[in-house]
Amino acid sequence: MNVPLVLTDFLDRAVSLYGTKEAIYCDDRVFTYNQLKSRVDRLSHGLNRLHVQKGDRVAYLAPNTVEMLEGFYGVFQVGGVMVPLNIRLKPEDYLFILNHSETKVLFVDQELYPLILPIKEKLSTVEKIIVQYKNHDTAEIGYDQWLSEQSNEKFEKVELDENDVCSLLYTSGTTGNPKGVMLTHRNNYIHALSIQHHLRVRDEDVLLHVLPMFHVNGWGSPFYYTANGATQICLRKATPESIFHSLEKHKVSIMHMAPTVLNTLLQYYEQNVPQIEQEVRVVIAGSAPPPAFVTRVEKELGWEFIQVYGMTESSPLSTISTIRSHLKDLPLKEQYRMKAKAGHSVIGCTVKVVDDNGDEVEHNGKSIGEVVTRSNGVMKGYWKNEEATMETIRNGWLHTGDMATVDEYGNIDIVDRKKDVIISGGENISSIEVEGALYDHPAVLEAAVIAVPHEKWGETPHAFVVLRPGQQLSEKELIQFSREKLAHFKAITGVTFVEELPKTASGKIQKVHLRNDYWESEGKVGRFVN
Repeated sequence: MNVPLVLTDFLDRAVSLYGTKEAIYCDDRVFTYNQLKSRVDRLSHGLNRLHVQKGDRVAYLAPNTVEMLEGFYGVFQVGGVMVPLNIRLKPEDYLFILNHSETKVLFVDQELYPLILPIKEKLSTVEKIIVQYKNHDTAEIGYDQWLSEQSNEKFEKVELDENDVCSLLYTSGTTGNPKGVMLTHRNNYIHALSIQHHLRVRDEDVLLHVLPMFHVNGWGSPFYYTANGATQICLRKATPESIFHSLEKHKVSIMHMAPTVLNTLLQYYEQNVPQIEQEVRVVIAGSAPPPAFVTRVEKELGWEFIQVYGMTESSPLSTISTIRSHLKDLPLKEQYRMKAKAGHSVIGCTVKVVDDNGDEVEHNGKSIGEVVTRSNGVMKGYWKNEEATMETIRNGWLHTGDMATVDEYGNIDIVDRKKDVIISGGENISSIEVEGALYDHPAVLEAAVIAVPHEKWGETPHAFVVLRPGQQLSEKELIQFSREKLAHFKAITGVTFVEELPKTASGKIQKVHLRNDYWESEGKVGRFVN
């Protein structure tokens, strides 16, 4: 008899083996896995009383809290579909997502409730709004009161198939409305089995939830850390101060985050030099960091740097940059360069870089193609959008839209999103490579490079730069610096100094906004206006 792979198994395992362990920390509250399961059961009973049935959507608009964490399992136990909402959207975005997903119940944090208030009357399917951390001025029912009114009996879970959709994750749309990615229990379950191996997750681990849990389920972290009985620290706001405080107080051993967040930790460390005694693994995904960035993390902070790569549509992680044993004799500089790449495929994933004909590019570190992947983690499809599903999944392969090279060791190196490649005088320029060169300048804190119009070359690289506090740098000096670091055709031709760069909720720099604003200010239409 085949036993279905369903995510509720992971909490059941934690309760069975680690029930009395103090495992979940949220503000000044501590919960054992037994206590977490009791709260989850109450949540499921409550959802049952609200007539949430198998397949119904339940949305969460919340930061990283125990209420968000228990939501995954409480919703799954009734057969519901979790819809985690990006906390940095606008009210109109929530209106679209909640109506498009046909959400039945919405849980919202008090701090974020003002984003729902303007659209509340326009919600066509939401039957109940419950507010977590509610204050006296809010009319909705408070979560704590509501949860206390539910039965404390063990909840009899709804029977699930592993191919049932468990979460509906809306990707930020740069063209039109966001798309709802349908991930199944099987998608997330097999992804968890693979990633827990590659990240060496164990019950002694202490995970600090830095990456937002709404972001493709925090890369699946609520699943494989729970399954292993690890300790989990919920962090409402991820500031450098709060992160280092948690590192010291809870002896955190592993964190997931975007490169921009890690960059703020390096700055904080420079100024405060906190003493972290335990070994720490930091897992990074996003734009490829320069090797110098990896060196600083491992040399200055003493942490192990692990680069991963993936996308929401693949559950999400597909590759990892850890150095394989037979390559550890390579020079340290080359190893750091390798760690900065997307790396090699994780167990259960086949990842290739292909040209326009679908043929694999040469493993020479130069030939560029698109990253495609095939695995058990590839989404079921886009919710109510069959056309977009067929465009993205072709012949069983998920087309990522990321451009990359492959080195002689089989390591994939992302050179750009398709939309971020700069075509200058017929030459393809990787904006990531140019950014990497700029980060070598001691005055540069953050950099983003886009294509801008040029009469002779069509396009040239232009940098948006945030300077380090107290540093001064001229446009001319930085252009000259880039010419010394790069082939001249790759060097930047202009600089815009800014106070900050636009970012997504997970910390990724949004080049589309920089690109659109620049081209529009020039009164021209770029190749990629949207």
